Amino acid sequence: MAGKTKKDAASEAHTDFSRAMSYGDYLALDQLLAAQHPRSDQPDELLFIIIHQATELWMKLVLHELGAATSFLREDKLQPAFKGMARVSRIQAQLIQSWDVLSTLTPADYSSFRDALGQSSGFQSYQYRLIEFALGNKNARMIAPHAHRPELKARLEAALAEKSLYDEAIALLARRGFAIDPALLARDFREKHVASDSVRAAWLAIYRDTGKHWDLYELAEELVDLEDWFQQWRFRHMTTVSRIIGMKRGTGGTAGVAYLKRALDIRFFPELWEVRTEL
Repeated sequence: MAGKTKKDAASEAHTDFSRAMSYGDYLALDQLLAAQHPRSDQPDELLFIIIHQATELWMKLVLHELGAATSFLREDKLQPAFKGMARVSRIQAQLIQSWDVLSTLTPADYSSFRDALGQSSGFQSYQYRLIEFALGNKNARMIAPHAHRPELKARLEAALAEKSLYDEAIALLARRGFAIDPALLARDFREKHVASDSVRAAWLAIYRDTGKHWDLYELAEELVDLEDWFQQWRFRHMTTVSRIIGMKRGTGGTAGVAYLKRALDIRFFPELWEVRTEL
């Protein structure tokens, strides 16, 4: 109306936080933004630290969503499980994009502070290992780097023994009447799942009659989507490392690019990929 002036956003916003929770308080920004401690005087080290810290935050959310999705499958609640799995796939897309930022680090940039890392390496990320365990890539030897932290070792050992997301999917197939090998349902879940003819046959039947098994068909595609994004993340990791350090060994003692290439051959849900050949 004439004679009145529009208020700007600042004039209407709450500004007194002496007795109220602010944005920074809610997000604990003082602690979060004070958690970067470069160990060299090289300016590019801050990029390296922030990329990896942000990745760990995203992985925390991945674990949260995978845990919920696994529980929902166990309870035959497929729709909320699908939502969580789809969210994990979108998170993976964000993680893939982060390699684009890290790849701005040239070999000369990285060499200027690499010695400051000592023997620390992403190979030692316990959250990454928990994600792999949650998806079914079980390997007890991967717990060794955490033996000096009893609380982490115990958490990893517990995750190793639990059913993975795919184990719960297989158990669901059995509950729906598919002839799943009973040995799979009572196996030692500390071991990695090995492709099974009975599981492959179940998925084949689902894909051949999607109308009859629509929710299981959707589950199959959510699983494939999740693994597809994970593989893209692995591939981008490998190419970024190759671009920055070539064929050098990793700081944690692994074979570097050669190790990452081998990881590309790992399948979480093998029957879902094998069945495509038979359709």
